[in-house]
Amino acid sequence: MIVSLPRTAVRGGALAVVAALALSACGAAPDDTSTTANGRSAATATSAADFGGMAQLVTAAKEEGTLHAIALPRDWANYGALIDGFQKKYGIKIEVENPDGASQDEINAVTSRKGQDRAPDVLDLGSSFALSAAQQGLLAPYKVASFADIPEGQKDPEGRWFNDYGGYISIGCDAKRVKTCPTSFADLLKPQYKGQVALNGNPTKSGSAFGGVWAASLASGGSFDDIQPGLDFFAKLKKNGNYTPVESSPATVEKGETPISIDWDYLNAGYADEFKSKGVDWTVSVPSDGEFSQYYSQAINKDAPHPAAARLWQEYLYSAEGQNLWLKGYARPALMPAMEKAGTLDKAAAAKLPKVSGTPSFPTEAQQSKAKTVLAEGWGKAVSG
Repeated sequence: MIVSLPRTAVRGGALAVVAALALSACGAAPDDTSTTANGRSAATATSAADFGGMAQLVTAAKEEGTLHAIALPRDWANYGALIDGFQKKYGIKIEVENPDGASQDEINAVTSRKGQDRAPDVLDLGSSFALSAAQQGLLAPYKVASFADIPEGQKDPEGRWFNDYGGYISIGCDAKRVKTCPTSFADLLKPQYKGQVALNGNPTKSGSAFGGVWAASLASGGSFDDIQPGLDFFAKLKKNGNYTPVESSPATVEKGETPISIDWDYLNAGYADEFKSKGVDWTVSVPSDGEFSQYYSQAINKDAPHPAAARLWQEYLYSAEGQNLWLKGYARPALMPAMEKAGTLDKAAAAKLPKVSGTPSFPTEAQQSKAKTVLAEGWGKAVSG
């Protein structure tokens, strides 16, 4: 099944890095003097109730006045609308560092800038990277008001991370440059696609590329317990000359450098409208032989310089307003089932989502950790030469 869906939504999990907001290399973070209604530090608040309610949380966040985010391009999953909506609603300025960074870049920023006033307050991580950050003790436990509605298995019981939005791995294709667009992983091995197949980033650093390798594994006899067939698939793709190491981005697509891109469906769907005026006929196929779905996860830096604003940002993202803005970006929000039941889901936006069959299942924490280790050890070898 191929869909061509309009939306401007393309982020590189590990795309070519553009000029980013420079971080201060020195300077300690300001002392956290903000307290909740219960006399607790904002940095240790685990819910809005600890502030005395949402009104008090809003007041504390406004006093801080700023939120530091990282790796949030405005054209990824409709983040531009989310950022604008939050700033307009609360008058709190959001500063985004390294908008085209990868999940590992986010973790590196937290660890290398600990104690600095320019450290990121909040994180949007590929799920395996969220698990890793939690294991490293980098994340603050916090439960948004709608925490109970986030499906089991898509949240840390302590609230250190919880899924926000997700989608399916898909194959995007420039139909004007590619005579017959591939619709399956098996198709990608055909000789007519020589030098045309790209990933959105390096799978050892990028959640989207990581998902691409896992989808290839499922299409090649692998499982959540065994991602190795995915590495073998890309090794074969590299050997026959079809794989290109150029990481796909809007620029590489427009130039014709990556006419076939394996990426999340909500990102690939955005190419269609974005490039229509530039002569690119971008089509999107969710391959039935490698149907892999995954979510990104939200988290708060345990040492966030703006702890109240960080918590308010999470409340905004998990409100009906925030969730529907992700939906308008073709991403499936974590609260979608609960909102559909409550009648708060944007039905028009939901109807435009790429259609898939079956009920998605997700790898466990142990399976993700194992897969990440296998990738770290074997990816370079698989695509070298």
